[in-house]
Amino acid sequence: MTVTTGTLYIISAPSGAGKTSLVKALLDAQPQVRVSVSHTTRPARPGEVDGVNYHFVSREDFIERLGRDEFLEHAEVFGNLYGTSQRWLEETLKEGYDLILEIDWQGAQQVRKQMPLARSIFILPPTQEALRQRLTNRGQDSDDVIDGRMREAVSEMSHYVEYDYLVINDDFAHALGDLQAIFRASQLRQGPQQKRHTQLLSELLA
Repeated sequence: MTVTTGTLYIISAPSGAGKTSLVKALLDAQPQVRVSVSHTTRPARPGEVDGVNYHFVSREDFIERLGRDEFLEHAEVFGNLYGTSQRWLEETLKEGYDLILEIDWQGAQQVRKQMPLARSIFILPPTQEALRQRLTNRGQDSDDVIDGRMREAVSEMSHYVEYDYLVINDDFAHALGDLQAIFRASQLRQGPQQKRHTQLLSELLA
């Protein structure tokens, strides 16, 4: 198989919009897609695994890595630091995998400046009421915390205009289909297809 350069995708969404579930389902359906595992200083939630969901590090460790310019992007969200390893990202793309960065709009702005060919997707809930209900159903946060997350969500959603694609997560299967269509269409672009099928194209034009 010819090694090609993968495409970098930025996926952002307010907390509770269903981004994590959609990305997981996409990964199950498309084995050539990988997701970046970010470093974070926030504590692990129940069921999360170090190195799978996030690389959980101390604030001191994170700041040391930041000083060594290890992160392609970094941001502080709800008092916790998040960052993407630049070296791992570049190596994964060179191996030909499409790569997803699950980052907020702040990180997305940083990545676009350094990697302008990245494609960006924003996932929106169908209504504010649905978003609040999803946050409440988690059973992890108090009403005050949920109120804070809702205010933050409205602020985050105002940045949808900066993204290439919008996916509305009203019906999960429909939203997943929209997400898969974006990835599939990108994989069929002339450039990537030419690299994948160099021998075939040579034979057809011989």
